[in-house]
Amino acid sequence: VQLQACGGGWVQAGSSLRLSCAASERTFSSVGRGWFRQAPGKEREFVAGILWSGGRTYYADSVKGRFTISRDNVKNTVYLQMNSLKPEDTAIYYCAINRGAVGYAYWGQGTQVTVSS
Repeated sequence: VQLQACGGGWVQAGSSLRLSCAASERTFSSVGRGWFRQAPGKEREFVAGILWSGGRTYYADSVKGRFTISRDNVKNTVYLQMNSLKPEDTAIYYCAINRGAVGYAYWGQGTQVTVSS
């Protein structure tokens, strides 16, 4: 399975971006998909996740109320709508498949998001 994340860019604080994460195929072991990010000099951190069953979503406290994760089942694509961006949101954003108890796998190439003040 290959994941392709795109939609990043350079924006000013307060702006919005929408990231997309398309999968090359469906995986039976997948229970959902998630977004993570890694800023320079920092460890990768969880941002948002969505479960296929019931469409439940969950977020890191730092992005609650600003970011929204959603899915398009037909396109096998997950989106991350990012509003009210802050400079501290600057990072490389990655998506990955949630395999339940096994954890996240099939990390795609990230997309750079840069937010200037």
